[in-house]
Amino acid sequence: MIPNGTLELTADPGGITQAADLLRQGLLVAFATETVYGLGGDARNSQAVAGIYEAKGRPSFNPLIAHVASADAAQRFVEWSDRAEALSAAFWPGPLTLVLPLRAGHGISPLVTAGLETLAVRVPAHGTARKLLAEFDGPVAAPSANPSGQISPTTADHVRAGLDGRIAAILDDGPCGVGVESTIVGLAGEPALLRPGGVALEQIETVLNARLHHHQPGDLLTAPGQLQSHYAPDAPVRLNARSRQGDEVLLGFGSVDCDLNLSADGDLTQAAANLFSALHKLNETGRPMAVSPIPDHGLGVAINDRLRRAAAPRDT
Repeated sequence: MIPNGTLELTADPGGITQAADLLRQGLLVAFATETVYGLGGDARNSQAVAGIYEAKGRPSFNPLIAHVASADAAQRFVEWSDRAEALSAAFWPGPLTLVLPLRAGHGISPLVTAGLETLAVRVPAHGTARKLLAEFDGPVAAPSANPSGQISPTTADHVRAGLDGRIAAILDDGPCGVGVESTIVGLAGEPALLRPGGVALEQIETVLNARLHHHQPGDLLTAPGQLQSHYAPDAPVRLNARSRQGDEVLLGFGSVDCDLNLSADGDLTQAAANLFSALHKLNETGRPMAVSPIPDHGLGVAINDRLRRAAAPRDT
């Protein structure tokens, strides 16, 4: 536990400078990105990275994403390629993570990569995150800032509820805009979709002019966010529900009678931004949860991926 508790920092120049100083000391800082709040630690400092796993209760075989300030910064740590150049030019800064082979002399802690010879790296679009990375001037390992397997945080209050007293500070910059984590694309071999997310598969395939292989259940973990049970509320979750059963609360989409609606207008972008906040709110009821069908295209692919993991049997 942190002796004096978790600091609350505002996202102004003073707060950003203080957050960067804490990272340099090997301490952990939660900060907003456009996707969800990340729990940041110096990706070159094994003690700091171990602290991330400890604070989250995260399995050490589950690799982390390194956040950097620019594509040029990413190339200090990974072997670049034409495909990486094309995707970074199209989608960075933004909610896309690339998994690439590590460069010689990279300096990244092996705890970040879970012992793999690849690194997951991205350049976030969120203004405060980018200022923090520029101020820190180094790679920041940052999984979602929540206890492992639980609902991802899209506000500072979500972070505080799960990690207060376990981390040095929270850099509060309001709610996250995208609301689901980044899409992860593997480029260490043939291009592969390792996790759907904030950039739609169709957009990526258009840029690459190629179809992506899809990660399958039972495949080895090669990137963050591939555990089958994840984002899990306390009570059971039932998917593709047309109505409530028993004591359930209904999370809706479109024009339905429900307890909370991801998007009454059927807007997938709005639904993605609201997803984790809605799961948090309904989880507070302590009742089983039912979820309306979500179209499985565009951002709906990422939303359905998160919902399937929320509904999956809990990993032990």
